[in-house]
Amino acid sequence: MAGQVKDREAFQRLSFLYQAAHCVLAQDPENQALARFYCHTERTIAKRLVLRRDPSVKRTLCRGCSSLLIPGLTCTQRQRRCKGQRWTVQTCLTCQRSQRFLNDPRHLLWGDRPEAQLGSQTGERW
Repeated sequence: MAGQVKDREAFQRLSFLYQAAHCVLAQDPENQALARFYCHTERTIAKRLVLRRDPSVKRTLCRGCSSLLIPGLTCTQRQRRCKGQRWTVQTCLTCQRSQRFLNDPRHLLWGDRPEAQLGSQTGERW
């Protein structure tokens, strides 16, 4: 069968933990410790099994304390300009760690580019 995913159960568990963290914070914003535990468990499983997570998931988790980053609730988001480029700066309210993301609509993540897809590779070498 085409399209079978290796470690399917692991990816389902990662997805469940991520969604559970969102639900916990949606029901009670004061319950950040439980959401942080779910995110930390998800991160540990992904590291142990060497699984690549989607960039959109990685961008919503704090690398310092494993908190779920929700603007206005667990993090602050600011727009900054540096050397002619616009950046989105997210700062975690738990550990004060910040992340910068390029704010360019023309910018594509490497995983979204055509050369990153396995089906588009040809038999030629560089």
